[in-house]
Amino acid sequence: MSFCSFFGGEVFQKHFDPGVYVCAKCGYELFSSRSKYAHSSPWPAFTETIHADSVAKRPEHNRPEALKVSCGKCGNGLGHEFLNDGPKKGQSRF
Repeated sequence: MSFCSFFGGEVFQKHFDPGVYVCAKCGYELFSSRSKYAHSSPWPAFTETIHADSVAKRPEHNRPEALKVSCGKCGNGLGHEFLNDGPKKGQSRF
């Protein structure tokens, strides 16, 4: 399964088949279906990346609760990591 840009691609919000989500641009492994969970947002939600270097993070100006994330290999934009917004207290949501 691949994704990076959610605009115009397959909708993965309700997709829960086992597998690995990879960058649509370069194929780098980003998230495992094991860390995916149902969330009220219209985007797929994950609690963690598949590898420590799967994504690069940088501050999101004017949004202290979020970080911008991109593919750790090619830099393709992935969206955000929302701090302390995961299914368990203290978890983040990608």
